[in-house]
Amino acid sequence: MSVNETREKLLETALALIWQSNYSVVGVNEICKQAGVTKGAFYHHFESKANLFCEATAYYWQVVKQDLDAIFSPVNSPLEQLENLIQFLFKSKLSDERVRGCPFFNAGAQIGTDDEQVIEALQHLSQMAITYNLALIKALDAGDYLERSGDMQQQARLMYHYIHGVMSYAYVQPDVDTIRKDLPEGLYRLLGVKQAYWFTVSPTWEAEPSALKQMA
Repeated sequence: MSVNETREKLLETALALIWQSNYSVVGVNEICKQAGVTKGAFYHHFESKANLFCEATAYYWQVVKQDLDAIFSPVNSPLEQLENLIQFLFKSKLSDERVRGCPFFNAGAQIGTDDEQVIEALQHLSQMAITYNLALIKALDAGDYLERSGDMQQQARLMYHYIHGVMSYAYVQPDVDTIRKDLPEGLYRLLGVKQAYWFTVSPTWEAEPSALKQMA
């Protein structure tokens, strides 16, 4: 592999292992073994596992951003954007057999707050997601789809909390059918969408999530 291919392989492998297991359990030796590279090659690119994790968050975001830009494209109506988001969550974080969740949200819950470098990377990732939520809320409000206008920045944060809270609950109560029923209605309720508009459109985004393809 070239230098760039080695680096990318390490990032993809770290993502896959963290998603399948957790940050604390996955060590440098296992990452190198699964990636098929030496520890020397690892430390040529990354000074530590924490440094790799931070780089992986940026890599992961660039992959996911491709999907989010399509999901929230202005060619879709605000209601279609909401349904696209729900479709994306189902495809990327759930499967018929298990809950995938978000590798980085899960990692943040596992590792605590003692590594500032890692926490800053997670905070940045969260804020980027919240920014997309905010754009959706503003579009719904401008289209007069909402019962009320409130603190949209707070609503965007609440969306983020709710989505990941549902996924965390799903680990404890792994009933995918219930999650598929509750998650969409919860978002419509949380956002305050007028009930006349609930589930009146279908998603226009039908692609396979890019992150899953990258880590297949």
